[in-house]
Amino acid sequence: MSMNRRSFVKVAASTAALSAMPSFALAQQPLRFAAVGLGQISDIFMKSVSQSTKCKVTGLVSGHVAEKAPKYKSLYGVQDKSIYNYETFAEIAHDQNIDAVYIGLPNSMHAEYTIRAAKAGKHVLCEKPMAISSEECRAMIDACKKANVKLMIAYRVHYDPIWLKVKELARSGAIGEIQEFQGGFRANFKAGQWRLDRKFSGGGSLMDLGIYPLNAIRWIAEEEPASFAAQIATKIPDSRFASVEESIEFSLKMPSGVLASAGSSYGVDGDNDLTIYGSDGHLRISPAYGYQGVRFEGETKTGPIDETSKGVMPYQFTLEADHLADCILNKTEPWTSGDEGLKDLLAMEGIYKAAGTPIA
Repeated sequence: MSMNRRSFVKVAASTAALSAMPSFALAQQPLRFAAVGLGQISDIFMKSVSQSTKCKVTGLVSGHVAEKAPKYKSLYGVQDKSIYNYETFAEIAHDQNIDAVYIGLPNSMHAEYTIRAAKAGKHVLCEKPMAISSEECRAMIDACKKANVKLMIAYRVHYDPIWLKVKELARSGAIGEIQEFQGGFRANFKAGQWRLDRKFSGGGSLMDLGIYPLNAIRWIAEEEPASFAAQIATKIPDSRFASVEESIEFSLKMPSGVLASAGSSYGVDGDNDLTIYGSDGHLRISPAYGYQGVRFEGETKTGPIDETSKGVMPYQFTLEADHLADCILNKTEPWTSGDEGLKDLLAMEGIYKAAGTPIA
């Protein structure tokens, strides 16, 4: 997403005021979502949508309908006729109670269900990473364009007023010329998660955690990496990392000369952060990517700054869902369209290639 400073400030101001906007801008009804895949991330999304005046959950899709659907049917008043399994998914084409789908499936299933949803005439909000290869991303974009439906990737920090303020400060010259980024997202994952199985995840910690600082760097720099360097290591002799990397550190150089370095891991007790260094100051966001709020602090040309998000866990999810509702109503493109997801996959392919473990 690229915009000049004046247009960006307008966007940031409008996002900060989202909570004061009228319900779905005079639409006759909320945007009606079917959640595809009823795991943890979809659970958070549905809770968030329940707080929205612009969206609601009206459909469920699961490979384990009998076990998982009853809970959400009761919570959100979903009708039996709008509950599907993966085999009957195509029937949503005839369901007038569903306008869009939220895809919270394992990464390797994103492309299939985005394309199937597009063929069914439904708009798509797909979790990140968009897919497991740039080739899949392009197929998803083409399918949605052909079907004339919106495709939005769930980069929730792009819709958080705190992050928008950070970007505006960085781009405005408040810390001088941007010189460098440093960041990371590290955690210790237990065995048994699909993220630790390459056939579902497409890769290791970079695909799931490293994508956060990578995307934030690209978004704020408003440039695509010109060169890559990377190192991968799996230090712990553990079956968790039989098919995916445990840790990765990568460096990027932008065409302007801006440098960036970041890392991710599935095997450490870590944190999540991003620091933006300028010629006349710096900004540090920590915690940066979690669900429980965002804090940033730093030094600008006009003095120190310190601000914390007042949002609770579902806050960013509500904002992104509302944004898609507005885009559909107003016939505009999402800020985080399929093109944004494709750019991250191209960058991740470059990082993996530089590390000697290409994924495509």
